[in-house]
Amino acid sequence: MRRIALLTLAIGFLAPFLASAPAQAQATRTWVSGVGDDANPCSRTAPCKTFAGAISKTAVAGEIDCLDPGGFGAVTITKSITLNCSATLGSILVSGTNAINIAAGANDVVILRNLQLQGIGSGLNGVRITGANAVSIENCVITQFTQQGISDVRTAGNTKLFVRNTIVSHNGSTGIAFGATAPNNAVIENSHVVDNLFGVAAGSGTLAMVTRSVISGNTTGIEADPGAGFNVDSTVISNSTTGVQSNNNIRLSNSDVTFNTTGFSGTWVSYGNNRLQGNGSLGTAPTAAGGAVNNLGEQ
Repeated sequence: MRRIALLTLAIGFLAPFLASAPAQAQATRTWVSGVGDDANPCSRTAPCKTFAGAISKTAVAGEIDCLDPGGFGAVTITKSITLNCSATLGSILVSGTNAINIAAGANDVVILRNLQLQGIGSGLNGVRITGANAVSIENCVITQFTQQGISDVRTAGNTKLFVRNTIVSHNGSTGIAFGATAPNNAVIENSHVVDNLFGVAAGSGTLAMVTRSVISGNTTGIEADPGAGFNVDSTVISNSTTGVQSNNNIRLSNSDVTFNTTGFSGTWVSYGNNRLQGNGSLGTAPTAAGGAVNNLGEQ
C-alpha cells in the first residue's frame, strides 16, 4: 500500500509538468517532399508537404531540406531559418500573392538556397523582406512576378542582403529593389538580372556592391535615388533603354556598358577602365573617381 501511495504522489507531482510539455518538440532539421503530408512530423522518413507546414515544426536557426522534387507552396518566415533545396528541384509557384515573405526579427538570419520561385505572370513579389538582420539568397531563380523579384523594404537600418549566383528575370517591376530609406547594405554577386522594368534600383540609404554580374534587357539597368550608393565592378549593363541612371552616386570599374539606347543618365563616377562603346548615345560623360571630368581610359 505504501508503494502505491508513493507512486500516486509522484504522478501527482509530475502531472503539471507533463501537461505543460509540448506535444511535439521542434527539430533542428526538417524535410519536405512532393509526396509528403503536413500532418507528418517532417522527419526524413515522414516528411511534410509544404514549407508552411514544416516551418512550425522547425527550431529557430534550423533548416528545412527538400527530400525530392516538388512545389512546396508560399511561406512566411518569422525567425532565423534556412530553406535548402540543393539536392533536388524545389519550387514555389504562386498566383496573386508573394512567394516568400520574410518578416523575421531584428537579429534573425534567413537563408534561401537553390529555390525556383515562379509567379506565372500573376504572383506579386518573389521575395518580400520586411524584417530580418541578414538575408542570403543563393543559387535561386526568381521569375515572372507582376511586381518585384526581390523587394527589400526593411526600415530598421544596418541590415544586410546577399544575392549570389541567382537569376532574377521577366518581372513586371524591379528585379532587385531596395525601397526603404534606412541605411541598408547589399552585395549582388555573379547574378543575372534580365528583362525587368528596372534591373537593380535603390532608395535613399542603400549602399550596394554589384560584382561579376549581368544586368541586361531592362528598361533601366541600374538606378540609384539620392542618398543611395552603388559600386559596380566587372559587370555587364547592356541592351536597356538606359543603362545607368545616377545622381553622382554610382561608381563603375572594369565594367561593360554597351548596346543601350542611352548609356548614362545623370552624373556618375568612373575609375577610367570601363568599356562604353556600342550605345546609341553615351549620354552623360563620366567623372573621374578623383573628382575631375575624365574622358581618358574609357574605350
